Amino acid sequence: MSAKVWASMAADLILGKDVSEKIYADLRDRIARLKQNGIVPGLAVILVGDDPASQVYVGMKDKKCVELGINSYQHILPADTTQEELMAKIRELNADDRVSGILVQLPLPKHLDESAVIKAIDPDKDVDCFHPFNLGKMIIGEADLLPATPAGIHQMMVRSGIKIAGKHVVIVGRSNIVGKPLANILMQKDENADATVTVVHSRTANFSELTKMADILIVAIGKPRLITADMVKEGAVIIDVGTNRIDDPTAKNGKRLVGDVDFDSVKDKVSAITPVPGGVGPMTICMLMSNTVTAAERRLTK
Repeated sequence: MSAKVWASMAADLILGKDVSEKIYADLRDRIARLKQNGIVPGLAVILVGDDPASQVYVGMKDKKCVELGINSYQHILPADTTQEELMAKIRELNADDRVSGILVQLPLPKHLDESAVIKAIDPDKDVDCFHPFNLGKMIIGEADLLPATPAGIHQMMVRSGIKIAGKHVVIVGRSNIVGKPLANILMQKDENADATVTVVHSRTANFSELTKMADILIVAIGKPRLITADMVKEGAVIIDVGTNRIDDPTAKNGKRLVGDVDFDSVKDKVSAITPVPGGVGPMTICMLMSNTVTAAERRLTK
């Protein structure tokens, strides 16, 4: 297929802001119903230390809670917080009826046991869906809560009218945060899943041969502009999860945010694509808010 023919195609842009606004509209209705029943969703975020990126993320989550009418409880702990002090704070939040969801901002300082911290969170309040109990429910198709970024990617496709059932989905990257859970979500027996899923990674021998077979190619490997036009099938759907800062003297601060896909070379060959920034990014906080509301709704059925 020549570049000239590729250029005749006009890829649809899948924008996280557009999809998330539809979900937020639904969440506002759900929050209003909860408040009529005397329940106000509450999200508790624990931040250990003063990592600048983590501070930004925590601030964004707090802002969105305020916009939606979700109570936001921020717990900023010093970097030298001990394991027992952090575990005590989690136990306190587990027992607090005002708190629907608990999120521990990662990464934690190196002296803390991240796995033990995650396992200490009440699974019913685990809105990041990192607890083994919730991951197990996801694998067998009985999840109430789903990991935010994979769930957001799934919702982007569903709400954009992209057919998943029967399609060959290739996921580039096998992280616990995106690749592995997303593969499980998309292979479930469900009208909005039922995909044939292949996961490729740094040790995959025939990497580009597999990416070229994808009807839907999802890239979450953390390597800027790794996927180029010769590695994708004509008419494929591309979901770019990558967020990489590269040097760019033409940018205001000398840096530019790019994805794992070479957007400019790929966009004229595919049917739909997420840009970076503006694609998957807004969906993570959106689905975190959705999980918090879902966790609050459970109290009505208990």
